[in-house]
Amino acid sequence: MHISLFMGQVLLSLFLPKGMRQDHVLWAIVGLKIFSLAYLAEKVGGELQAIPRGQVEASKALGLNTPFTLGLIVLPQAFQISIPSITCQFISLFQDTTLLVIVGFLELLGISRLIFTNSMFLRPYSEVYIFIGILYWVFYYLMSLGSRKLEEQLNTNHR
Repeated sequence: MHISLFMGQVLLSLFLPKGMRQDHVLWAIVGLKIFSLAYLAEKVGGELQAIPRGQVEASKALGLNTPFTLGLIVLPQAFQISIPSITCQFISLFQDTTLLVIVGFLELLGISRLIFTNSMFLRPYSEVYIFIGILYWVFYYLMSLGSRKLEEQLNTNHR
C-alpha cells in the first residue's frame, strides 16, 4: 500500500488546472505529510487489531450499532494503546522536516547555513550545531514528557 501511495505523489500535479503555478515547497510538505500519514495509519491500524474481538461482540450483544461501537468502545482503547507510537511518529515527522531543505524550505539547519554566510558571524560552526541539537533535544523531550503525562492521565499501562 505504501509503494502505490508514494508513487502517486508524482501524479498530484496532473490533477491541477492548466496554468496553475506549482509551489515546490507546498508539494514537498504535502508529500511529507502523505508519507507520514501512511505510516501513522499503519500504526493505528495495528492498534485497532490489538483490541480483543470480544469487545466488539459484547457491544453488539448490548445492541450498539457500528458507529457507537467504534466511538465508545474500540477507538478509545486503541487511542490509549497507540499514544507512544503516535508520539514517535510526530517526532519522526519533525526530524524529516530537514529533508525540505532540498526544495528551499528554511528550517533549523537551513537557518544555520544562513547564519554561516553572514560575515558578522565569527564564532565556530560547532556552537550553532550544538545549539540546534539542544533545540531538537528540548522539543523531543517535551513531546515525550507530554506523551507520558497523557498516558498517566488516561491511566494506561501499555508501553
